[in-house]
Amino acid sequence: MHHTRPAAALAVLSMSACLLAGCSTGPEGDSGRAQASPVAARAAHTPHIRLNAADGQKHVSVRRGGRVTVAAGKITKVSLATANGRVVHGAVSSSGRTWAPDAVLDHDTAYRLTVVAAGAGGREATKGIAFTTVAASDRFTGTFTPGGGSTVGVGMPVSFTFDKAITDRKAVESAIEVGSSSGQAVVGHWFGPRRLDFRPQQYWKAHSVITVGIHLDGVKGAKGAYGEQDRTVRFTVGRGQVSTVDASAHRMTVVRDGKPLRTLLITAGAPNSTTWNGQMVISEKLTSTRMDGATVGFAGQYDIPDVPHAMRLSTSGTFVHGNYWGPDSVFGHSNISHGCVGLNDVKGGGDSHQDGAWFFDNSLVGDVVVVRNSDDRTIAPDNGLNGWNMSWDQWKAGSAR
Repeated sequence: MHHTRPAAALAVLSMSACLLAGCSTGPEGDSGRAQASPVAARAAHTPHIRLNAADGQKHVSVRRGGRVTVAAGKITKVSLATANGRVVHGAVSSSGRTWAPDAVLDHDTAYRLTVVAAGAGGREATKGIAFTTVAASDRFTGTFTPGGGSTVGVGMPVSFTFDKAITDRKAVESAIEVGSSSGQAVVGHWFGPRRLDFRPQQYWKAHSVITVGIHLDGVKGAKGAYGEQDRTVRFTVGRGQVSTVDASAHRMTVVRDGKPLRTLLITAGAPNSTTWNGQMVISEKLTSTRMDGATVGFAGQYDIPDVPHAMRLSTSGTFVHGNYWGPDSVFGHSNISHGCVGLNDVKGGGDSHQDGAWFFDNSLVGDVVVVRNSDDRTIAPDNGLNGWNMSWDQWKAGSAR
């Protein structure tokens, strides 16, 4: 039986064919013949080999330096060997478009890489390079907090500390992407050449998920400083808790998700050792720790081996912690500490009903503690994770992007 195509289908097919052939219509409406350029036709079928190093390049990444990607074709042969002839084995992907070594390359080693690929119609392309990988001594690493998988408070910045001074701050900052499921814009700020923090304008939205993409592999941060890290980590923001200490009223009000949760009686810094004012972030929680005055400029004034329920607020030694050695009468009435915020507690910290234990159990790293009405200045933004004490304009001015 003879079938006739519908006219509409023929029209669509004709137009598709015309577009594919690059047709043109003359003044009389006649279709011109497709004039395919021989050069264009060759280019369309010639595979394109992409490598992660240039010929003669030094300081090449040990993770990416030997990898191969091919467009408009498939890999037919890869040869990767050290300058002294040791062969590096690898595998082609199922698509035939990528090849990777079985293991990372050696540091400070010369390699020769040759790739052959075939395109449609059997047209071949070959590319060969020689390169040298980065020396182990020329690496830099960024340690960061918080860790992947953790749950933190709304004030927790993403803070990187680099083991070498960074001179190309823009390259390093641009290789780290921090985003939030809340959609909040996140900006980096450099505290000197070794520290880079990221935060939004306001505290993180409660229950949001923060994604940190660390793509430093191959990034030159300074002379003799090349990154190798390439990973993505995620952490979760918990409920929103901000506690405000009124040093003159000797009280701390704990507010969770906008609602007052509890008011605790405290003792803050004595007149000759006042507590910093400002927004401080809990950076560490210690069930018990030793506090020696000699480490913070108060040698001989105290050395307590078992301070319970200690939560760090500054690098310089400010904590919120349980206090079992002060008489009950000082809490809510007078300031006797050497700069910390003290809560009533018992030796050993074993009584969960004590204020020190309660606050410890109900706090997360990343929670905010705001101190007001202390006879002292505002804490420095880089003393701990306390960049919230800068205006948003000041914070953005410290970005290298």
